[in-house]
Amino acid sequence: MAFKPDQTIRLNNGRQLGYAEFGDPQGRPVLHFHGMPSCRMEGSLPALDEIATRLGARVLLPERPGFGLSDFWPYRIDTWPEIALEFARLLGYEDFAVMGLSSGGKYVAACAWKIPERLPSATIISGNAPMDVPEAAGSMTTQDRQLYTLARRAPWLLRLLLWQIARGARKDPQSIFKLFAEVSPPDRAALEQPEIRQLLADMVAGAFQSGTRGVAWDWKLEALPWGFPLSDVRMPVAVWHGEQDRLVPVEHGCYMASALPLAQPHIVPYEGHISLISRHYEAILRTALS
Repeated sequence: MAFKPDQTIRLNNGRQLGYAEFGDPQGRPVLHFHGMPSCRMEGSLPALDEIATRLGARVLLPERPGFGLSDFWPYRIDTWPEIALEFARLLGYEDFAVMGLSSGGKYVAACAWKIPERLPSATIISGNAPMDVPEAAGSMTTQDRQLYTLARRAPWLLRLLLWQIARGARKDPQSIFKLFAEVSPPDRAALEQPEIRQLLADMVAGAFQSGTRGVAWDWKLEALPWGFPLSDVRMPVAVWHGEQDRLVPVEHGCYMASALPLAQPHIVPYEGHISLISRHYEAILRTALS
């Protein structure tokens, strides 16, 4: 099926979740948790739909509270699995694979910890490690460390910065590429492709569709302890990471691969943050379906 971007569903708490889907409508369900600032539009590349359809996967991209079409309400990383479980059940699924890109990876880890009996597989792609881990914090740029400090101590100021990014994206979608100024050579090459540039513009604009509150909340959650020990995750988790990733340095992937007891690491040479999923999506999705 063609990418369906503007789906909504209402949960039992009365709140709305936005989501998108692509792939085979009768295929095996895979819940894809988007990054930050990002949204359901993360799956809008036609090539992803072609791959998912061919592999027999129905990929569903639920937006977290406050992102895109989703209503905001306070939640935690360790309560996200219940939201994902209810979302899947409303669509008729008791069991489903999970995969998460970048900041979405922490929610994969939470699901693998809390509802492993529901998950045929769990896959983290270019995911962050907990920021209270020295290896993670030490590998980030000074600017990123400052942003995480704001998220912990002055979220109102972070929202002001996010508001400026959102306003700039509305006025000039090309302004969002300032966020990607320091990427690695593989990612710079990916950014030369018009479809990738359009994808990133849509992702960032969509993240702020309902304002900045959801993104700021997610950033704060990422800056704080996650609420569960990775050592308690008792199912296999595939960890994919580009060796040349500068947005989420490879130290994060290496830490996750060492901290998750049953991790299946895939550290890919010569790939960055964007290039990894754009060039290796078929191999990653096969992992999720295996």
